[in-house]
Amino acid sequence: MKIIILTIVVVLVGGIIGIVAGAVYYRGGDTTVQVPEGTMCTMDAMECPNGAVVGRSGPNCEFVCPTGEMSELPEVPADVKAQIDAKGDLITLTEPHPLEVVVNPLEIRGLARGNWYFEGSFPVILVNWDGLIIAEGVAKADGEWMTTDFVPYKAKLDFVSPVKADTPDFMVNGTLILKKDNPSGLPENDDTLEIPIRFAPEGTVREPQGV
Repeated sequence: MKIIILTIVVVLVGGIIGIVAGAVYYRGGDTTVQVPEGTMCTMDAMECPNGAVVGRSGPNCEFVCPTGEMSELPEVPADVKAQIDAKGDLITLTEPHPLEVVVNPLEIRGLARGNWYFEGSFPVILVNWDGLIIAEGVAKADGEWMTTDFVPYKAKLDFVSPVKADTPDFMVNGTLILKKDNPSGLPENDDTLEIPIRFAPEGTVREPQGV
């Protein structure tokens, strides 16, 4: 009786091993564990050839530079790049690119260290060439913000473009201001990253992604 039971157990174990081996063979020997959705990527950043700063994204946590043609993104002036680099250890902007022509709604993404936030957010302001506020809102952390590491953020601003058909070229300029949240109100704790942009004419529609 014991011999019969032992034989059955051996057969069952052998069958399970055969099924597992067959599955691995069918998949070409790939035994890599799939990364589950929601897995957090490391919060480092990379500067693309066109000057855009990107973080890791996607299921493989890869750096992905903007997909547009290089000629579509303007070259970043040296003084603007120097200002961005000076803040690079505190906050970076992935979207929009400096001097990019922006349309409504303006989608904003990047990375900021946890101490740039308060209660998981910080103010964002869009102004025209003369400093007049066009839109304002908050960027929200996409992850745990109570850290000194970089944390992704995103925001969306709805605005009406100040640019008309007969607007002079210098008036198409504007600035996106990313303000460190400063609940203390003390001037020494203030900080900002200011990114120059250009407004598309009023009524311009954002092109669908992936077309």
